[in-house]
Amino acid sequence: MTNILLTQDSTFIIGPVAQLLGFLMNGIFEVLDKIGIPNIGIAIILFTVIIYLLMMPMTIKQQKFSKLSAKMNPELQAIQKKYAGKRDNESMMRMNEETKAVYEKYGTSPTGSCGQLLITLPIMYALYRVIYNIPAYVTKVKVVYEGLVGKLMTTEGVSAYIQEVGATKGFAKRDYTLSDTFIDVLYKFSDKEWAALSDKFPELSGDIATTTEQLSQYTDFLGINILNSPSNIISEAIKTGSYALVIGAIAIPVFAAVTQWINTKLMPQPDMQGQEDNPMMSSMKMMNYTMPIMSAIFCYTLPVGVGLYWIAGPVVRTLIQVITNKHIAKIDFDEEIKKNIEKAGKKKQKQSFTEKALAEAAKMNTRAIENSNLSQKEKEEQLKKANEYYKKASSNPNSLAAKANMVRQYEEKNKKK
Repeated sequence: MTNILLTQDSTFIIGPVAQLLGFLMNGIFEVLDKIGIPNIGIAIILFTVIIYLLMMPMTIKQQKFSKLSAKMNPELQAIQKKYAGKRDNESMMRMNEETKAVYEKYGTSPTGSCGQLLITLPIMYALYRVIYNIPAYVTKVKVVYEGLVGKLMTTEGVSAYIQEVGATKGFAKRDYTLSDTFIDVLYKFSDKEWAALSDKFPELSGDIATTTEQLSQYTDFLGINILNSPSNIISEAIKTGSYALVIGAIAIPVFAAVTQWINTKLMPQPDMQGQEDNPMMSSMKMMNYTMPIMSAIFCYTLPVGVGLYWIAGPVVRTLIQVITNKHIAKIDFDEEIKKNIEKAGKKKQKQSFTEKALAEAAKMNTRAIENSNLSQKEKEEQLKKANEYYKKASSNPNSLAAKANMVRQYEEKNKKK
């Protein structure tokens, strides 16, 4: 079990999330294997679809927040304009109170979608880590490599060669006495690099051929090896004069860019009317155009398997976005706002009632002692005990006694004046 965990991501938060997603990916692959289509490409697509469907409630919530933000932004801007240039405490307090009232009215908070981002970002990054290193999470894929790796590690000169190749792939600081490190590097091998390994160590060419043949059953997707990058496929096609796979290789980055662009267009955009000169708005507009281009560049240089995820993600998000937009369109936001106003009013009424009750409780407690038939010394003792009780209770600022104590202290201070 230790060996299986060595190649998994161990980053704080990301690592445990990746392990959970890895269990899901492994389960999907096991099911595909049982029905006779054990293919990593299909597993990646199904994996992406399931993850985004599970995240759909958060997507709806985030889009709902975006719609409410568009409605309340004019009110927030009016408050900012009202208190522009005023930095005294009273003005700042009033500004904060009015801003808070607007957020309560719309049932949101200044942190809005931050909580959702804190959840979705680790999932997205962990999702990428699982897809980028399948053997670390999918047992059957890992097993294919293990027989060959055992022989590679006992063959003179192989470790140094694998380390040399690994250095070009970002594995320079790995421990090359571990079989998992070999698997990590071999999983990133292109067809050209497998051929080079076979030529370098001809005594292992039979084992290498057997391994690559087994892997091809898992990694071949519509005639393309998903472990190769489109750039490598096109480069090899130019050298060998075999252009059969070039169209498929080019299609991956092109589809990645197109699906990203469509998804961006369907996403709710902030109201930019009258804010054309706003640097943030200009930056967001620029991102809408640069993201599809960046997607194409990444998918051209990264393995096709990552490209499949990059394509499947926007396709699924686009379908979810269409469903979400229809759901959001049915929501009566005016009715939502009305409910939030009523809710905020009840909350304030309850707070006001509680504060009044606490003040009365503090007064009655003091009067009860002062008007009793106790001697002066006994009254002083009772007041002393009451004070001690309130002081102890104030260690918990949310307790009823602590709040009553605050009221009592305020009244005593005013009486002395």
